[in-house]
Amino acid sequence: MAWDEWEQVKAQVAERHTARLQLNGLPGEGGHADPSGGGGGAGTLRHKGGPWTKAAGTADGLQTSTITAKVDLRKAHDGISSGLAGLSSLGSLKSVLTSWDERLGRVREECSSLEPKLRQVAVDFAEVDAGVAERTKAVVVPGTRRGE
Repeated sequence: MAWDEWEQVKAQVAERHTARLQLNGLPGEGGHADPSGGGGGAGTLRHKGGPWTKAAGTADGLQTSTITAKVDLRKAHDGISSGLAGLSSLGSLKSVLTSWDERLGRVREECSSLEPKLRQVAVDFAEVDAGVAERTKAVVVPGTRRGE
């Protein structure tokens, strides 16, 4: 099929099919999905709390790991000043120690800030999921144990 023919076919299909897809699958006005984000949905995306709780646990674990890493890093540099006195690399090593100490501190602070926020998101989403689950119990579906 030549390029011009392909373009013509696409244009014809576009003219015949003006329906739009909406993420929540609910039709907007006129039977089509509303491109403005309406369409009868609540406008909220629902998730389970599990991934958020896991992420919070990871952030908590990283806090501990960075503290341990800072202690290990400092121990590894103990005595270097006396052993490398007079060498130009001593200044570089001290600079590296300071740089990594600061970086690990910032990572720990960020994880410390994120951990409670992630836990709260998990709580919030779990409440939404519990509410949705409770409402779905009222739905009777023929052919299932509850609906028979």
